[in-house]
Amino acid sequence: MATPADGALTPVTAFALVGALGVGSQWLAWKLRLPAIVLMLAAGLLIGPVLGVFDPVRDIGPLMTPMISIAVAIILFEGGLTLNIHSLVGAAEGVRRLVVLGAPLGWLTSTLALHYVAGLDWGSAAVFGGILIVTGPTVIAPLLRTARLQRRPSALLQWEAIVNDPVGALAAVLAFEVLVVTQSDLEAGHAIWELVRGIGFATLIGVAAGWGISQSFKRGKVPEYMKVPVLFALLLGTFALADTMLHESGLLAVTIMGIWIANADLPSYAEMRRFKEHATILLVSGVFILLAASMNLDTLSVLTWRAGLFVVVIIVLARPVSVLLALSFTKVPWKERLLVAFTGPRGVVLVAVAGLFGERITALGMEDGAIIAPLAFVIVTATVVLHGFTLAPLARLLGLTAAGQPGVVIVGGSPFAKAMAEVLDKLDVPVLISDYNLARLRAARNAGVKTFYGDILSETAEFGLDLIGYEKVIAATDNDAYNTLVATDLAPEYGRENVFQLRRDNPETGRHSLPSTLGGKRFVGGLTYGELQQKIREGWQLRSTRLSDEFTIENFRDRNPDGILVGELQDRNGLRIFEFNPDEAPEPSKEARLIHLSPKSETASRPAEDEAAAQD
Repeated sequence: MATPADGALTPVTAFALVGALGVGSQWLAWKLRLPAIVLMLAAGLLIGPVLGVFDPVRDIGPLMTPMISIAVAIILFEGGLTLNIHSLVGAAEGVRRLVVLGAPLGWLTSTLALHYVAGLDWGSAAVFGGILIVTGPTVIAPLLRTARLQRRPSALLQWEAIVNDPVGALAAVLAFEVLVVTQSDLEAGHAIWELVRGIGFATLIGVAAGWGISQSFKRGKVPEYMKVPVLFALLLGTFALADTMLHESGLLAVTIMGIWIANADLPSYAEMRRFKEHATILLVSGVFILLAASMNLDTLSVLTWRAGLFVVVIIVLARPVSVLLALSFTKVPWKERLLVAFTGPRGVVLVAVAGLFGERITALGMEDGAIIAPLAFVIVTATVVLHGFTLAPLARLLGLTAAGQPGVVIVGGSPFAKAMAEVLDKLDVPVLISDYNLARLRAARNAGVKTFYGDILSETAEFGLDLIGYEKVIAATDNDAYNTLVATDLAPEYGRENVFQLRRDNPETGRHSLPSTLGGKRFVGGLTYGELQQKIREGWQLRSTRLSDEFTIENFRDRNPDGILVGELQDRNGLRIFEFNPDEAPEPSKEARLIHLSPKSETASRPAEDEAAAQD
């Protein structure tokens, strides 16, 4: 085995460093509620051009280019998996306009800015302009959580980022196919034929791979435990086959393959998509660290004053013009149009795809391909930092910030659900009660609680309900199996720490116990549905009590020895639901609003001064 040069890392050490920094940056960004791309950019630049610890070309060598190519192929495939036609058809008018009209307009305005302002040739500008359609779904989510927008503008920004992610990549791939043909010095007729043949061939391979995998999965030709490995292997095979038979057609083929699978209505689609999301996080982190570490003064020196002017034009002209034109003559209020128009952070996918296409454009003999990767870094850094600091103030200025706390979805229209919703409503916490039995929702609807008639796991709920403002789920129906199904299915989306369900009957016996991977956390004292309803019938009530220096948790427990703690609302940290643990009683925070289930007699027997001091 060859010995690395002085100061160089071995490939294994280099891969370990990239993985640790990429995933570590993602985790730290989640912890600090910051865009992960900012931390990954800092980490890549620190170990690369600043300290010189890691040089991808030196330490990885010829493996770097094929690694980035495969990683981008998987990223684009995962993007295709998000493009479900049902989501677009069932989306609001504003989202459809941002995709159907906004994406082509964004492509056009970005291409014009790249050509006339940044100075790129038309071919390079068209390719990079297509990539600029992508507004960064991995970046917009933490910004929305921090800014806490109202539901409609938040949904517009989030859905635009999700749907336009594969659309932008597809536009860039198509533009690159055109560029490859036009640079081949073919006659006009022959060039058009080569272009049509290339796009048609890639489409055929992508459709064939998507159809084949869908049919084999539906007919049980592949065992469940092998579905993800088979999908992964076929993805790589499709990419390699298309690229081998017709150069540069692999990215288009895998994108179309992903779109086909997304619309094939596969029973295993959710598991496959989650696996691909996990793989994409790893790959996006790795590619971005690699590209950031590859930056050096020579690379950045190719940028001139045009780069700064280009960023300004994209932010204040190209993006607003395309959005405002797309949303014209719609029912979206003008304030929301302005917020969406001036919010367009670009993310890691843009940098990864732009870096790959920049190299390939340079390989075609076009010198301006070398400018694409540095320009991508500049636009991503500028937009993430700018929107990270301005989104919340702009939303407050326009009056589009959400009032109250992040909400709770309660599955099951029981008297307990209605009582819980009424208590949370008084504390300005949004609540949605879902049930597939309309009669069970009648009491909640009469009380003014927002309800959804249908199955919370249905496609109607997934594409028709605006669930962005909710961060916790409580499964509290009279069906233990359904509660477990809801908690298990929604846990990856909401986070297992935010999904709760009532205790099942006889869960501790070996015959009925379930593994920890199924179901949600127990709460409300570990009561079953029957036990909880019995207490409600006996007059137990859900109430909220404010803790303070004068009325502490010890005072509460003295007054309510039989009371069951359900949760608390803190001014800064929002709603916390207590997980039931028989060996460990939850300890509420000081000066919080305590939510509890207490016997009516105990709460009624309090002295008047205690009620005034403690009870809301």
